Amino acid sequence: MEEKKKHHQNIDEGNELSDNDIVFDEEKNPADAIKELRKKLKVCDSERMEYLAGWQRAKADFINQKNEFGKWKEEFISFANKNLIDELLPVVDSFNLAFGNKEAWEKVDKNWRMGVEFIYGQLESVLKKHGLSTIGAKGEKFDPVRHSAVLNVETDEKENDGVIESVLQHGFELGGKVIQPAKVTVFKSKK
Repeated sequence: MEEKKKHHQNIDEGNELSDNDIVFDEEKNPADAIKELRKKLKVCDSERMEYLAGWQRAKADFINQKNEFGKWKEEFISFANKNLIDELLPVVDSFNLAFGNKEAWEKVDKNWRMGVEFIYGQLESVLKKHGLSTIGAKGEKFDPVRHSAVLNVETDEKENDGVIESVLQHGFELGGKVIQPAKVTVFKSKK
């Protein structure tokens, strides 16, 4: 009876009851009340599972988005300085050309040579730190993605077919992507 009074008191005060409020009616059979409570519990359980599944999906979406953003950020950072590196590559090529002319290079004062080689080492170290690596070496197998064949050199040795004979200009990769293919001469076997 007390519960019925509270129910009427809530309605009289203007507070509406929701579907989840439990109201006991003394006139109802207790078995029917239990049945009704079990139905409401099933509905609540179903809603709880739906909300949990939605929350889990949202959490998984957030984690996937966070991972994707992390990958994008890494890629952006690795290529953010690409323009600057592109402008520095001719400088690196000039150093390589100077070092490549052994006869002229050996005539230069030894202390001056060591200084220039040290400066080149510093430049090379900074570029490597930012993901730049040199490609193209004598004896490598020719790869048209990484190398640009300037000249074919005929050879009698079939095992040397498609092997780089010499490197005219080094190529470069930035973050695993070729930004300047190496200019090379390639052995081509006589048939």
